[in-house]
Amino acid sequence: MNKTTAQGGLLAAVALFGGALLLSWFTHGTGVIRDDPKRNISIPKQLTVPLQVQAAYNGTDMFFRYRWPAEKPGIFHDVLTYEDGKWVTKGKAVPGSEPDGLHEDRVAMMLDDGSVPEFARYGGYLAIGAGIATFTKHASSDEVQAHPYLGKKLKQDEVGKHLPQTRTDINDWASVQPEETLKAQRAAGYFLDLWHWRGHRSNPINMSDDQLVAEARMGDAGKSSATSNWDGELKQPRLMFNSTATGYRSLKWDDVANGKLSQDSTYFLRDGEAVPFDPAAGWQNGDTLPRRILRTPEESTADIAVQGKGLWTDGFWDVTLTRKLDTGHPLDDKILKDQGAYAVAFSIHRNATGGRWHYVSLPYSLGLSRDANIVAQKFDEAAPTWGEKWTTVELFYPGQVSWPHLNSTQHAGAKYIKQGQPVTTHHSVDQLKHYGVEAEFASEIYNQWRWTLLAGLVLIAAFGFALNQSLKRTTGV
Repeated sequence: MNKTTAQGGLLAAVALFGGALLLSWFTHGTGVIRDDPKRNISIPKQLTVPLQVQAAYNGTDMFFRYRWPAEKPGIFHDVLTYEDGKWVTKGKAVPGSEPDGLHEDRVAMMLDDGSVPEFARYGGYLAIGAGIATFTKHASSDEVQAHPYLGKKLKQDEVGKHLPQTRTDINDWASVQPEETLKAQRAAGYFLDLWHWRGHRSNPINMSDDQLVAEARMGDAGKSSATSNWDGELKQPRLMFNSTATGYRSLKWDDVANGKLSQDSTYFLRDGEAVPFDPAAGWQNGDTLPRRILRTPEESTADIAVQGKGLWTDGFWDVTLTRKLDTGHPLDDKILKDQGAYAVAFSIHRNATGGRWHYVSLPYSLGLSRDANIVAQKFDEAAPTWGEKWTTVELFYPGQVSWPHLNSTQHAGAKYIKQGQPVTTHHSVDQLKHYGVEAEFASEIYNQWRWTLLAGLVLIAAFGFALNQSLKRTTGV
């Protein structure tokens, strides 16, 4: 080999080595996790949040007290604002936090009496089925509305939480069991009781939504605590504030958007207190009305009340809910008994988030005067006297992890689920908070791994080639 050829080979080897080194440098650790609203992806900065829980009961009533941190109180949901001669809706659901802060804070608890045995092992994961709304891949509104049962009968416009046995195929959201089977399942207790407190749509009237999860997430029988304030035919609100009682007929957008209204103010419209909307009242830009009308719920929907009032103070919500042990509605509610053992799981929404952008818990055991993760103490008075002892529940961001995925070949733990091993056997909250995020970027992480592996292999080959060329030049071969 002549000198020119050797030098050229060495320079080529050095260039290849340097290029491979740069490729490895730029592809390693660059990260793939980023918000992508078009794919319904928004990762919270904080992946875990503590929730404190207390429970107590007397001869007739059950009480749950919840306390959790929130930077500010989310007491508004969507609103109607007057802009240039027309009323527009603000506060539509978005991935992550709503920019104007228009999503109410919430706390929810799912409760089971053992009739849904998997719930005690896997908690809310069980109810995240195929096609569920706000995932990157989800069933469209048109598809759901066209479904003969979910859309036509239940009036659903999205796939919400549902239990696996309500489908003939857990991978197909539309494969709903026949109605006779669903009725038999409900009669057998195959549903989850859902207590759902909302910072705007229930708290001002000291009520909580009473819902359930079966073939869909549904309200209990009866009239709900909120209805729409929008008259679609006239393209205007239905009600406005009673200025005689409040001193104003509407709120101001700047006050709503900048959090200037306190919990003590009349910031909500209540049926029987608000007055009919007057289109000739001289409306100005920025005049704002709630898009919801609050009303007294009826029948089974009215079973859960707020004891006192849910209050936000010094960065924390403090909410106590109460319900009869036996509501008399066994097809909607789990009936609670002294010495009973139950499973519960919790979630909260804060920072103006909706949909799946919440924090959830693993399942916890609840015992009424018996050993459990959360022990409800019995008392004799009309209302409990709460002490300082709390059960702290660590909530985490769940990401896009569904029950079909957990039971698929893509999940290494699927075999353990088939064996009935609880999630806590193999995972901690610290692991799950990262697993949820990783699940949202599974394809990107895999591609990143392939690029890093390729860069590493090229780097090794370049190093070997450069070393070989150097040895050839040194020996003069």
